[in-house]
Amino acid sequence: MPITCSKTYPDIPLAHRQPHHDGHCRFIHGHSWTLRITFETNALDRNGFVVDFGQLRYLKQWIDEHLDHGILLGHDDALGKSLVAAQPGLFKAYYLEHPSCEGLAAEVFRVFSELVAKHEGDRIRVTQVECWEDPRNMTTYTPKS
Repeated sequence: MPITCSKTYPDIPLAHRQPHHDGHCRFIHGHSWTLRITFETNALDRNGFVVDFGQLRYLKQWIDEHLDHGILLGHDDALGKSLVAAQPGLFKAYYLEHPSCEGLAAEVFRVFSELVAKHEGDRIRVTQVECWEDPRNMTTYTPKS
């Protein structure tokens, strides 16, 4: 019988913009994002854990390297790309198909699933990513089995 646990990474300072939005979201703006990752296993480890949270430093390192104090930009955001190119070292850009809460949740699911498989083997798996751009707005990404 599967059992789950979750790890939360709060207060990630990260900007983004929606280049196709007809309102204020088309401007660069930031949020204090939160990610919650849910893990699942059919067999607890010898400590009785789904996953040892202390051994997940590689996930926090990925967040710090790619997201912390960065900006999410769309692959098709020509203006965003030109700003990054014009000012090397000013932006830590991470490109997504959709630079939204939904897009980030799906991307974190993909990346973290690969990292967990690499570091933990096949005993555990990522099953869900919840992503808040602020305390009022969030999305949940749970792929079809």
